[in-house]
Amino acid sequence: MKASSRIYRTLPRYDTQQPSAVTIGNFDGVHRGHQAILARVHESAQERGLASTVMTFEPHPRAYFARRGQRPELIPTQISSLRDKVQALQAHQVNQLVLERFNQALADMSAEDFIEQLLVRGLNTRWLLVGEDFRYGHKRSGDIDLLRRAGKQYGFDVETIADIADEHGHRISSSEVRTALAVGNLERAEHLLGRSYRITGHVIHGQKLGRTIGYPTLNVKVPLQCAARSGVYVVRAHGLAAHPINGVASLGVRPTISHGGRLMLEAHLLDCQVDAYGKLAGIEFLQYLRDEEKFPDLPTMIAAIDQDVQSARDYFAFHGL
Repeated sequence: MKASSRIYRTLPRYDTQQPSAVTIGNFDGVHRGHQAILARVHESAQERGLASTVMTFEPHPRAYFARRGQRPELIPTQISSLRDKVQALQAHQVNQLVLERFNQALADMSAEDFIEQLLVRGLNTRWLLVGEDFRYGHKRSGDIDLLRRAGKQYGFDVETIADIADEHGHRISSSEVRTALAVGNLERAEHLLGRSYRITGHVIHGQKLGRTIGYPTLNVKVPLQCAARSGVYVVRAHGLAAHPINGVASLGVRPTISHGGRLMLEAHLLDCQVDAYGKLAGIEFLQYLRDEEKFPDLPTMIAAIDQDVQSARDYFAFHGL
């Protein structure tokens, strides 16, 4: 994203009346289907002299309604943290990013007010791209026909886009990415995302048990509803040195040493020691090794870690990394 790009958390924008080319969605994962949408928005914005704009929601509307209804099992798992989503969107020539807070006021907003307050007054929209099944407003009452009528009234064009399929004709969607990550199929996830899966976060202090057993780790918080399967992975760490650092990581709640802990990503770097506390690390997932386990004692756990480290070394040797 260019330095002149803006992130807005409230609308109308406080600093410009520039007309916009807009798309709306959750964009979890910013997968290849999303990338095709972003490319079309950029193209149209360039043709029309508009600001390419993405409006997305935080939290995910389905998560908001699931929590409100006390149905946590309906909360969708999360492919990307908000930070990772923003960074991925910024990589696709987005001039304006609207992080619209999904709350009761937005849930209660009529479809007509959604158009007038957010699209017209909020962004001075002149061109809009949405999916063919896009719904909005209170109880999802707004549809494409209403958008087209409003477009004629307020002066913006509406374009719809069908589901994006891969070269084999399979639909590319956030749901498909979540399914792949849930079973540890990183190859499938990479195919859908157009890049390897990674989690980015600041390195925080942990219990420091790892250093006492010969396997110091760097600890990164992950989304509570992280879509990736808990378990042990071959990884590479980015952002801690001039080059990626090979490693092995555990994603889970550390059942052997912790009871009722929160989900955490712990990465052990191979043959490398860095002062990582407070730094922003990107952990790239390369291969799923095994499920998270609760071991009867520390020696059994250490033996398993020994094997994990050897498996990671074998992976990097085989792939020449």
